[in-house]
Amino acid sequence: MPAAPSALLPRLDHVEVGLRAATKAEAIDALVARLAGVDGVEDADRLGADVAAREARMSTGVGDGLALPHARTPAVARTVAALATLAEPVDWGALDGRPVGIVLLLAGPEADRRAHVRLLAHVSRVLSDADVRARLAAAPTADDLRAALAAEA
Repeated sequence: MPAAPSALLPRLDHVEVGLRAATKAEAIDALVARLAGVDGVEDADRLGADVAAREARMSTGVGDGLALPHARTPAVARTVAALATLAEPVDWGALDGRPVGIVLLLAGPEADRRAHVRLLAHVSRVLSDADVRARLAAAPTADDLRAALAAEA
């Protein structure tokens, strides 16, 4: 049975402050690479390809400096997440045209569409708050970044 969104949100498999990436593809690749070997990730290459394919269909730059790249994929056995603030914001093709400085990558099992959509909606609601985004952007360490998001879950 999938975890409720509030229980799953603080369970991040990888968190990084100041990720260096010049493009959204580099940011996605870096986060996927950090998820390789995480319990539940069965095929990191496939995971990366599926997230990239989803991104190619429509940008996951939701605005206000935030991107939520995601995929439902057979490459994972459970929902996994990685969160990063970028050292320098990158062009993500966001709806508002602003560059992205906070990236939360989510990947869930292909068969678990309902839970994936619920989790994306929950994450979107939490991260739509400007104060939450400001706390994430200002977090000096990975532990602080994780705690800032977990406090809002």
